[in-house]
Amino acid sequence: MATKPVTLDHLRRHAVARTLFTPTTLPAAIRQLGFVQADPIRAPARAQDLTLRHRVRDYRAGDLERRYPRLPIEEDALVNYGFLPREHLALMHPRTARRVWDGTQQRRAASVLAFIREHGPSHPREVQAAFEHGRTTNAWGGQSNEITHLLDGMHYRGLLRVARRDAGVRVYAVAAHADDGRSPAERAAALLALVLDKYAPLPARTLGQLVSHLGYGAPQLGAELRAALAHARASLPSATVDGVKWLWPDGERPQSARHEPADQVRLLAPFDPIVWDRLRFELLWGWAYRFEAYTPAPRRQWGYYALPLLWRDRVIGWANVSVRQGVLVPSFGYVESAPKDSGFAAALDEELQRMHHFLAREAQT
Repeated sequence: MATKPVTLDHLRRHAVARTLFTPTTLPAAIRQLGFVQADPIRAPARAQDLTLRHRVRDYRAGDLERRYPRLPIEEDALVNYGFLPREHLALMHPRTARRVWDGTQQRRAASVLAFIREHGPSHPREVQAAFEHGRTTNAWGGQSNEITHLLDGMHYRGLLRVARRDAGVRVYAVAAHADDGRSPAERAAALLALVLDKYAPLPARTLGQLVSHLGYGAPQLGAELRAALAHARASLPSATVDGVKWLWPDGERPQSARHEPADQVRLLAPFDPIVWDRLRFELLWGWAYRFEAYTPAPRRQWGYYALPLLWRDRVIGWANVSVRQGVLVPSFGYVESAPKDSGFAAALDEELQRMHHFLAREAQT
């Protein structure tokens, strides 16, 4: 029997089905996702919580931060900053930062490392009290304590890890990274497989973009990542649809009948795997979503923190959600118009009830 040609409908269903897996435990969900992007804005919750609530049983806003110290996961850099299973750190560490520290910075880092090794997990305020290194201009043009930049740099270089957060502030401990024995080429191939698995099916151009972003998590593997990308583009399963080459992992079939969408509404985080790649989003759903939290209010089209609205396998609009005096207050926008069938109305109501349950604990804190 001839294989059906892959269509955009197949790719849409595949994209939704493979990432909206049956809800599981928190560590298992992070392992299956491979990486969860973090963002500090809460509107109505942080992006990592909004991502995990669809994939973790009975997940509540803030569960990741509350449970983090007891889980085998780490805050670290990959294609951007977020949370990932601890075993993936060996793919990137020891990390060689592009910016080389001068002698003064190296001495200060050594002193801070010795302090944290002696005193245990330390809040930046405690480190600041011991080491007054002055102030420096931060990446947003403001002023912040130089110790904060030093701690960030030590964390990025793998000298420190985040032990926990206190009121959202990172508390640092000394890090130890085991060498898993893989060659640089093998680590690069594993990193490429990690991001492919998270964001597939994806346009070939997006895979190239992701490999470029991996220069943040593993700058020392640039040549090996480029070689892994060339191999992947030549060897992965693929299809060209409307002039765009799409790729996905070995062993998967976008045409599978198992990808039939559920009659559910989902309000997605701006950085959810379904949403993250704006090129893929526009190709699959026919409109351009934009994250507008940093856009001046008069120029916003969708809203401060618009959550894309997924109905079955179609992203048909967006919602802005707030909580006022314990009551969920949503507002909706649609690319065309709200679906007329009663199934949508019931599914939307169920999603809002799930959102209320998800936010209830955070609203009390």
